[in-house]
Amino acid sequence: MAGRKRKMLPVTDAVAAIIKHKNQTDLTLNVSPAKLKNNPCETLENAQNCEAQHSHYFTNNDLHQRLEEDFFKQSCISLAKAFIGKVLVRRCADGSELRGRIVETEAYLGGEDKASHSAGGKRTERNTAMFMKPGTIYVYLIYGIYLCMNVSSEGEGAAVLLRSLEPLQGQPAMRQLRAARRREGARLLKDKELCNGPSKLCQALNIPRCFDRRNLAADPEVWLEKDPNINPAEPNDIVSAPRIGIESHGEWAKKPWRFYLRGHPCVSVVNKEAERQSVSGNVTSNLVPSEVQSHTGQHNVKKT
Repeated sequence: MAGRKRKMLPVTDAVAAIIKHKNQTDLTLNVSPAKLKNNPCETLENAQNCEAQHSHYFTNNDLHQRLEEDFFKQSCISLAKAFIGKVLVRRCADGSELRGRIVETEAYLGGEDKASHSAGGKRTERNTAMFMKPGTIYVYLIYGIYLCMNVSSEGEGAAVLLRSLEPLQGQPAMRQLRAARRREGARLLKDKELCNGPSKLCQALNIPRCFDRRNLAADPEVWLEKDPNINPAEPNDIVSAPRIGIESHGEWAKKPWRFYLRGHPCVSVVNKEAERQSVSGNVTSNLVPSEVQSHTGQHNVKKT
């Protein structure tokens, strides 16, 4: 609940390494929101120059390991979990790069998943990307003003929603991009607040609607990387919880297909009950055998 401090659960060494405190600089930049709205990335050159081009997570360009097509060829739920700890990179028009580590995702399986945009195999102009090859970006509009970014997986109409990132590089630029969409005089956002929601991360990394249907494995402006300095999250580090904002979809709202890194401050919504179940190993009790098998194929992404 907002305003209440959360008691953090013990985390493994791997997770502790990911969420360790970083020396970050908060800067006030003289870039008007109007300019950012017109051409955000090109106007952010000064913002990027105010900090080192690469955070201490990335000490050498040669260490960056871009994820290729084979990585995305996984079932929806497997891919949603595999995304945890991977780094989303956005290259701006001026050549600068914004980076954030994925700490929360949601799987939308399509087919019988009534919370999915492609439920029942429904294809529309809007959700075409969900039926394209694994690794295709699906960007959609919610509430008429906000964008959400998803990535298609194996399975007819299946895709993964990116819910939250841990900012790694370009935080001053991210603040300016977020400020352009907020009321004048609003307080300065903390690092953990820059990308802790699906629409927030799209604003902070300047993910536009035109990225819809692009190939994340080959696009020159946005891609995923494996962080060579961080070990993959252990199964017990990943919490499985019900998805957010789909309460009207009955039993499908209860499926534990939201995945997040336990104890990470950038997670959008913490579910303590799900965390207890994850520790005790009871999460899969919410899945019937047919649904577990369907993770190899038919499923998809969320929307609200």
